[in-house]
Amino acid sequence: MMKKAMAIIAGSILLGLGINVFLVPYELLDGGMIGISLIIKYIWNVKVGLTIILLSIPLYVIAWIYYRPYFYNSLHGMLFSSFMIDVLSPLRGSLKLPILFSSIIGGVLVGAGIGLMLRHETSTGGTDLLAQFISKLTNYNVGILIFIIDGIVLFCGSWIVGLDIFLYSLVVVTVVGVVTTIFTSINRKAGGIFTF
Repeated sequence: MMKKAMAIIAGSILLGLGINVFLVPYELLDGGMIGISLIIKYIWNVKVGLTIILLSIPLYVIAWIYYRPYFYNSLHGMLFSSFMIDVLSPLRGSLKLPILFSSIIGGVLVGAGIGLMLRHETSTGGTDLLAQFISKLTNYNVGILIFIIDGIVLFCGSWIVGLDIFLYSLVVVTVVGVVTTIFTSINRKAGGIFTF
């Protein structure tokens, strides 16, 4: 339980830093619920973390009814990571890097945050849950469904941020995917931060 709590705290801080310091200053996007919340932030200037919570409510109602283990495993991660995203929002603009570096570093931090939580069987929730439900109904691969949902989010966001930012956002999503995969496949007995 302590390891899971530490993973949620560390993962949420990494997410908050990646989003606020590296993605938001350039209006970069990510996939999934974070990406949808960033799009809404760029249009109406609302809090990203609060938007994630509000948009997640219908999915968590469905999880409560049909898939309780996911509800219990991801609720804490979703709430705390959303909280940290908004708490760390004053850091926006504190570091100015070229957009390509921001895309890569932001992707690494967000991917590490998500991957760290997934390693300890918790997550930020969101559209991953939607993908799991669709997979159960259709027998499509969950990974492919998540990729499709992320693609739809990015495509919709491209109308808001423009082609250049869309292309850099593709870098973000790719790096997030690679880093998340690395974190979730690293041998748990390896030393350092990965073991928590």
